[in-house]
Amino acid sequence: MTDTAADIYSPDAYVDGPPHDTFSRLRREQPVCWQEVPDQAGYWAVLRHSDVVHVARHPELFSATEGGVVIEDLEPASLEAMRDMLLAMDPPRHTAYRKPVSPEFKARVIGRLEERIRAITTAILDPIQSQAIAGAGVEVEFVHDVCAQLPGAVVGQLLGLPREDWPAIHAMAERNSGGQDPDIADPSERGSSSVEMAMYAMGFAARRRTMPVQEDLTDVLLGSRFDGRLMTDIDFGRFFVQLVTAGNDTTRTMLSSGLLALVQHPAQMAEVRRHPEAIPGMVEEVLRWANPLHYFRRTAMADTEIAGQPIAAGDKVAMVYTSANRDETVFEDPHSFDIARNPNPHLSFGIGTHFCLGVHLARLEGRVFFEELLARFGSIELAGEPRRQRSNLNNALKSLPVRLA
Repeated sequence: MTDTAADIYSPDAYVDGPPHDTFSRLRREQPVCWQEVPDQAGYWAVLRHSDVVHVARHPELFSATEGGVVIEDLEPASLEAMRDMLLAMDPPRHTAYRKPVSPEFKARVIGRLEERIRAITTAILDPIQSQAIAGAGVEVEFVHDVCAQLPGAVVGQLLGLPREDWPAIHAMAERNSGGQDPDIADPSERGSSSVEMAMYAMGFAARRRTMPVQEDLTDVLLGSRFDGRLMTDIDFGRFFVQLVTAGNDTTRTMLSSGLLALVQHPAQMAEVRRHPEAIPGMVEEVLRWANPLHYFRRTAMADTEIAGQPIAAGDKVAMVYTSANRDETVFEDPHSFDIARNPNPHLSFGIGTHFCLGVHLARLEGRVFFEELLARFGSIELAGEPRRQRSNLNNALKSLPVRLA
């Protein structure tokens, strides 16, 4: 059944912030809600926490590979490329491709990067602090001038990418995920930035094969067997697009959304300043309250049902994390931002087979960034209106003017 009064597909519905009131009503009335898509087949939006978990934990029934992970149907060539990305692989292929790289992202290994990540953060914030001291404060566009710099540098170092290429790679990553917003990408060229990034990565891989071992993530990717064979340059290009886009966009969004949440909740800003040990819990609450991705899609492989709603084989199903993360049956006072929330079983990193490979890296980046930011600037306030990305996929800010002092 379609709720014609509840359009949660249109990217325009998210420009002023996620439609949380609509999500709340639908969780009560239509927790598995049909949505129309212009000129394509519609989809089932799965809105409750337990139902999202159910879909995620049954990849044999709800496939990431069959139709990809975005609602819109892709052209055959684009779908083929997506199917070679880890996020769109089903078991057992997903398991075979994830296994060689998983050790590089374990908590113990990522923990060794803290000093490096702190040095990167310091290099970003020190010049801004100097400007603030010299001028009794400084205004910055926080999303790109500050937040985007950290994941771009971290991913660049992990992969051994030439430093001079980092800005262009970040720009491609932003266009990859910003195709619904004409301020970020030309809608008529949707997908071209992914091709451009893959071509860059293929050339980079070809060059690296002729170079001495550098003991970075690129060497791991090019030297490991995935599902019984070494990566080709094309394989590396597709893996690169996913890794770099996810590493850049979601972390940039987490950091900028986190600062906005703290500015909007000054008592909690003051609390986390007094007790920096609360920062890890604050980061988790940012991830719940302002999750970087609204949804991922699956495709039903057989007739089934979700919460009593019949689902036909071939139907599109969207796991709506933005709704599940505010499910009243799981989270007490779910619309409140609470840095002390415990437990906090948010689904922003997914669950099950596709639980985020970079979870430990994201948490470390968030903790270190906010430790350094809050220690340097005693006053942080808005210097203009935040602007959000037009997207039903990315829950992102595209501009956050702030004054630091």
